[in-house]
Amino acid sequence: VRLGEAEVERIIRLVASHVRVEVHSGSPVVSAELPPRDDGIAGERFEGILPPVAAAPCFTIRKPAARVYTLDDYLNDRILSSLQAEALRKAVNERRNLLIAGGTSSGKTTLANALLAEMAGLDERVILLEDTRELQCAAPDCVALRTKPGVVTLADLVRSTLRFRPDRIIVGEVRGPEALDMLKAWNTGHPGGIATVHANSGRAALYRLEQLIQEAVVTVPRRLIAEAIDMIVFIQGRGVSRRIETISEVTGLDRDGDYAVRDLAIHRLQAL
Repeated sequence: VRLGEAEVERIIRLVASHVRVEVHSGSPVVSAELPPRDDGIAGERFEGILPPVAAAPCFTIRKPAARVYTLDDYLNDRILSSLQAEALRKAVNERRNLLIAGGTSSGKTTLANALLAEMAGLDERVILLEDTRELQCAAPDCVALRTKPGVVTLADLVRSTLRFRPDRIIVGEVRGPEALDMLKAWNTGHPGGIATVHANSGRAALYRLEQLIQEAVVTVPRRLIAEAIDMIVFIQGRGVSRRIETISEVTGLDRDGDYAVRDLAIHRLQAL
C-alpha cells in the first residue's frame, strides 16, 4: 500500500486527536499507543513526524508480540545455547538482577518477556514499570504500572512501587534518571529485577547507566551500580541473525575502580 503525503498527515492527525495531543509545525512529533485489541493484547506503538522535522509527513507502527517468545523458543531458533538458557533460568530462580543490553530492535523487550515467563509459577509479587505496554507477565500476583507524560515519570513509579511491597521490580526500558532509583530499590531488599537498556556491549551498558544517573546526581555511585547489577545479557542482530552474544557477571570493582565484569564461558556456539 502506498500513501500520499496528505493521507499520511491525515493519519498522524487522527492519532494525535485520539490521544488528545496537538500536532503542528511547532510540535511536530506524536508518540502514542493505539487502542488495545479485543483479546486484550496491547495496541500498536505509533510514532508520527510532520515537517519541518521531516521533509514529508511520516510514521511508523510497532506491533506488540502476539505471544510470548519463551527461552525454549530461543533455543529452538538457535538464538541462544542450552547452557545460556540454563544460566538465565538459574539467574531468575536465584533472584539475580539482570540488565538486558542491545541496540534498537535487537529484541531486548522480547527477551525480558521470556524471562518473565519463567516467573509464572512463582509465589511472588511482580511489579512492571514502563512507558508503553510491552511487558507480559503471567505471574498470579502482578501489578503493571505506566507513566503518564507530564504527570507521572518512571522515577515516580519506582519510588511508589516500594509501597506495594514488591518481590521483583521490572523496568521495561531505563533511559533517564530513574536508573538511580531502580538500582537503590534492587540493592535494598528487592532483588530479582530485570531492566533493558540501549548499549553496544555488556560493559557499555554499565557506562550507559552512569550517563543516565548523572541526569539526577553529579557524582556517579559506581559501587552501587556494581553491587546492584548481577548479570548483563547482551543481545544483538535482527531477525534470523539475532543472537545472545554474551552473558556476563558483575563481580564488583577492580583495583582501578572500574567494573569487574566476567563473561561466562557459555558462548552460544558451544551448544549449537
